[in-house]
Amino acid sequence: MTKYVYDFTEGDRTMSDLLGGKGANLAEMTRLGLPVPPGFTITTDACKAYLAEGREPAGMGAQIGTALAATEARSRRHFGDADDPLLVSVRSGAKYSMPGMMETVLNIGLNDETVVGLARVTGNERFALDSYRRLISMFGRTVQGIESEKFETALDEIKEAAGVQLDIELSIDDLKATINKYKEIVHTATGKPFPQGVYEQLDLAVRAVFESWNGDRAKLYRRQEHIPDDLGTAVNICTMVFGNRGEDSGTGVAFTRDPASGVSGAYGDWLTNAQGEDVVAGIRNTLKLDDMAITLPEAHAQLLEVMTTLEQHYRDLCDIEFTVENGKLWMLQTRVGKRTPAAAFRIAVQLVEEGLISQTEALQRVTGAQLMHLMFPRFVKDGERDLLTTGIAASPGASVGHIAFSAERAVELAATGMKIILVRKETNPDDLAGMVASVGILTSRGGKTSHAAVVARGMGKTAVCGADELQVDSHAKIARLPNGRVFNEGDLISIDGTTGEVFAGEIPVTASAVTQYFNGELTPQEIMGDPLVRAVDHLIFHADSIRRMGVRANADTAEDAARARRMGAEGIGLARTEHMFLGARRELVERLILADNDAEVRHALDALLPLQIQDFTDILEAMDGLPVIIRLIDPPLHEFLPDYTALAVKVAVAEERGEATEADRHLLQAVGRMHEANPMLGLRGVRLGIIFPGLFSLQVRAIAEATAVRILEKGDPHAEIMVPLVATVAELEPVRREAEAIIAEVADKYGVELHIPIGTMIELPRAALTAQRIARSADFFSFGTNDLTQTTWGFSRDDVEAAFFSEYLERGIFGSSPFETIDPFGVGELVRMAAAKGRSVKPTLPLGVCGEHGGDPRSIHFFDEVGLDYVSASPFRVPVARLEAARATLATGNQNATA
Repeated sequence: MTKYVYDFTEGDRTMSDLLGGKGANLAEMTRLGLPVPPGFTITTDACKAYLAEGREPAGMGAQIGTALAATEARSRRHFGDADDPLLVSVRSGAKYSMPGMMETVLNIGLNDETVVGLARVTGNERFALDSYRRLISMFGRTVQGIESEKFETALDEIKEAAGVQLDIELSIDDLKATINKYKEIVHTATGKPFPQGVYEQLDLAVRAVFESWNGDRAKLYRRQEHIPDDLGTAVNICTMVFGNRGEDSGTGVAFTRDPASGVSGAYGDWLTNAQGEDVVAGIRNTLKLDDMAITLPEAHAQLLEVMTTLEQHYRDLCDIEFTVENGKLWMLQTRVGKRTPAAAFRIAVQLVEEGLISQTEALQRVTGAQLMHLMFPRFVKDGERDLLTTGIAASPGASVGHIAFSAERAVELAATGMKIILVRKETNPDDLAGMVASVGILTSRGGKTSHAAVVARGMGKTAVCGADELQVDSHAKIARLPNGRVFNEGDLISIDGTTGEVFAGEIPVTASAVTQYFNGELTPQEIMGDPLVRAVDHLIFHADSIRRMGVRANADTAEDAARARRMGAEGIGLARTEHMFLGARRELVERLILADNDAEVRHALDALLPLQIQDFTDILEAMDGLPVIIRLIDPPLHEFLPDYTALAVKVAVAEERGEATEADRHLLQAVGRMHEANPMLGLRGVRLGIIFPGLFSLQVRAIAEATAVRILEKGDPHAEIMVPLVATVAELEPVRREAEAIIAEVADKYGVELHIPIGTMIELPRAALTAQRIARSADFFSFGTNDLTQTTWGFSRDDVEAAFFSEYLERGIFGSSPFETIDPFGVGELVRMAAAKGRSVKPTLPLGVCGEHGGDPRSIHFFDEVGLDYVSASPFRVPVARLEAARATLATGNQNATA
């Protein structure tokens, strides 16, 4: 029979696939001899079986009974005992941390009888009643699907009637009234009384946790974090320990280092006389962990010892949940903690310097996406700034947006293109969609371990929490400050997640220190003096020393090329020449395309040639000594011609007025002859070069002459020519023959030796399928994954992204946009096939990628696996590609080839 239940004494941290992260780590802490309450874990296999069959798998119930009996024996209490009841928590725990996305129920086992026994055995009636009212509201919300607002409103009304502000100020009579009111809410909502059977409570809670795996917020979070849908969640049944038993009790969340900044030392939030959800939900503003040392010094000292043990054991930042019950410390959870991008880099290097991990391990603990986040701008410190209030710096960043007071409104406004700051008293898991849609989050309650802070850090969103001067009224859609200032939905504010400051209006931004570092703007002293920049410098240097793939840049001007070189680019993988023909030169190209005779063609070419020579000379000079792949002109034809519809209207009006000229009619006829219904699949790329041969020959001559000029100037140019949109080798061959003839002619003219490779883009399915034929006439391949994605999927990017991509992502048809991350099964398979076919003809054929995917971290791993030699990305993404290419090398274990 399949084993579905594991006692905490049976597992360890390597079993996260089966026990989930929480269960595996509870078992690990038990194995280490740390104070963990007795309990057991129901496996992810049980969850998957339950979701597949709609009922619990055979044998699971009996195994739960056996495990519960063992828990009763160790805790010396019995589940459902009216005199001294065992109470348990039921908590979700997937392989990957999904904070707040699935269900948790505390105090399972309380009913009208056992609450009396709990009060008697503890001598604390208030504590027992408080635990019971928490169970009813939590069970009602998570298991029975009752809106949490109904319980919150009832509690607020009772507190108002009692003249108190905090839950802990409620009297015994107030708590009894709260319990009765909660029971009424349950009965009204479900038509049944609150369940008194403790085994029924347990069974329903377990089922609710299983089902929460497919809840809307869990699915949204998995899409956001790219977590597979087929993993399922484990369920952890743990003996309850109580932080709400009085002033010698409490609960908290701690980090072995600051998860926001990465600074060493214990950080965390703590509440006396509270249960765990009070800290995470931000219901009460928390105390700092140091405050615990004053009220409970022995428990605090033990906690610090445990934190040191766990960090040394896991060799990483640990996130810890704990409870102190009557002065005794209990560990309820540990995991490798989520952290901001800045903290990730600083902690990784700290651990190297402390001898806990190697440089290579450090590199595996940071990501290109995190580095990209560190390159985002920050607020300028000069000039006028209207400071409204200061909260807790929960997740770094500088975000400007319009206020939205609900998740629903945030989603609605963001869909119109507005940047949104979600403003709430505190967030809860139901706010996830609004948090995803927003650029920043501001709450008036909570701390660094609140739901808002943890989720924001995980998503790389700016967050300021615990801005308690701010009175947020979500119903009225206003926020007030003590000085009387009022802010409405839609008002513009700026939040600084690094300082916790909140400003009115829009604050200008400036380049981050990390971007300044990559731009070469910092001195060595400034680099070493900034812990974050020093960490980035340390890791990027190591990344460059081990990565297999080269990293080039997409750059169209000398200025872009110089910037890319400062960012660490090892050449240009794509110089788009069509961008050089915009502005004043557009008219010359139009005349070339519409020319009626050879003289007009010659005139246009003669005017363009010196301009192109200068363009290429400047780029080759900026990238002296490095390869520069120049793509021959590849625009849809309509980009260089007047708009046909507008021109037709203009001529028709002129005809009506008797003002039309023969030149107007001739132009309309010529444009009409060239007009295309689908220009992206029309006369462009190599087709344009074949139909208008003078255009390609002009560019080849300009590239050759620029190369010759640089050689005579004692430069070291490495120009390469790339022919775009080739579908058949029969298109490439005549272009190559003509190019080789021109290059030879220019070499003779200048008296220099020119070696200019001629390759092609693989951006059409047919090119990929016939790559072995094309390779015979190509010196290199560069995969144009933008067009390859369009033509493989049958998408017009400009149309489909706005039309239905959001719906496809929402429905899970896409895990991510195929234009952002390579589709490995379709487009990726064509890349893999073309690479193999090309190298079957030329084993050393250079292979690269120059689409936008070249700067996408996940796509870079795919390109490394396929065996490409380099990726090419925008200058800003070059550092990201350098880091991620090294991580890809480590993932594949292939360090044989050189970049």
